[in-house]
Amino acid sequence: MLNNFREALHTQRWDDHRFYHHSRINQSLHFVSASSFLVGYVMMFFDPVAAALLGWCVSMTTRQAGHFFFEPKGYDHINQATHEHKEEIKVGYNLQRKIVLMTIWALSPLVLYLDPTMFGLFKPWVSSADFMRQVAKIWLAVGVGGLLFRTIHLFFIRDVETGLVWMTKILTDPFSDFKLYHKAPLALLRGELIDPGLEKHAKHA
Repeated sequence: MLNNFREALHTQRWDDHRFYHHSRINQSLHFVSASSFLVGYVMMFFDPVAAALLGWCVSMTTRQAGHFFFEPKGYDHINQATHEHKEEIKVGYNLQRKIVLMTIWALSPLVLYLDPTMFGLFKPWVSSADFMRQVAKIWLAVGVGGLLFRTIHLFFIRDVETGLVWMTKILTDPFSDFKLYHKAPLALLRGELIDPGLEKHAKHA
């Protein structure tokens, strides 16, 4: 059973890499994201609010910017799949779902600004520092909620194992991305815009 879980985790991780991480710019941004996420994981033990600010303002923005702006969205000749097909079979958050999640993240400070108590959840903020710390708490809830929502959603549309595997993948992505993409910035500096390793692997698959 544990071997099946590991195999499913490997499959989800590999599919995510080969379908959505062709661009060396995207890979480099994922390396930045992974590095800051790892710092945030440590910060969670002594300052979860600051960790949430780091996670959303640095880790998530760099990570998603790579997907939105730099990843090729035409026909994927390496995997012989259209972008639309890849979006349909995406286990986690595809681009459309990411837009919804990032919109919630971006609009949450506005809600707090208009209602300083956030529907009675907080004491009214009186300084910019209070405001940012309360925003960070909301962002922490958005992050946890987004993770749990999709995990439980996968329980119903796929199966429990798929949901648990995906949640494990998301939580451990910073470690695997750091290892996988740490050479991407150097490759990018050499002028390599697309990872040639994906095509080489496809030819030998």
